[in-house]
Amino acid sequence: MEFTQLIEKRRSIRKYTSEAISEDNIKKIVRAGLLAPSSRNLKSAEFIVIKDKEILKKLKGVKSAGSGFLDQAAFAVAVIGDSEKADAWIEDCSLALIYMQLAATELGIGSCWIQCRLRQSSIENVSSEQYAREVLGFADNYRLEAIMSFGMPDEEKEPCTKIDEDKIHII
Repeated sequence: MEFTQLIEKRRSIRKYTSEAISEDNIKKIVRAGLLAPSSRNLKSAEFIVIKDKEILKKLKGVKSAGSGFLDQAAFAVAVIGDSEKADAWIEDCSLALIYMQLAATELGIGSCWIQCRLRQSSIENVSSEQYAREVLGFADNYRLEAIMSFGMPDEEKEPCTKIDEDKIHII
């Protein structure tokens, strides 16, 4: 698949079948995240791969809305950044997330980015990051950018080919 076709085909998929994802494909997706560029090559992004259905069910509450489908995913990856290692941890994590999402698309696997940084959990006055830290147990110097869900698509979306030329400014 050509790159333009790949980015047009990538869509947020929130409905998954019960079909398992092979360990080989999970490794390919995570490897893509590891290959993403990072600021000053500090590689501040790290990945928590979640396959345990009970943990996925708990993580449904990581946001007040927009994460309720996590327990239907075959697996998810929480992408955390070491804020002591790099001031650009947000960018490092974001690049890793999109690389994993594009790798999944190429493999025919659906995915959805669940933004967690600066979001609230389903529990009042508990941030998404605090909630995820409690469930996943990552250290305080790590910050949560997002959780990406993955699974075999149980919905089909047309490729996104419409672009808004008004967003381009040439000076």
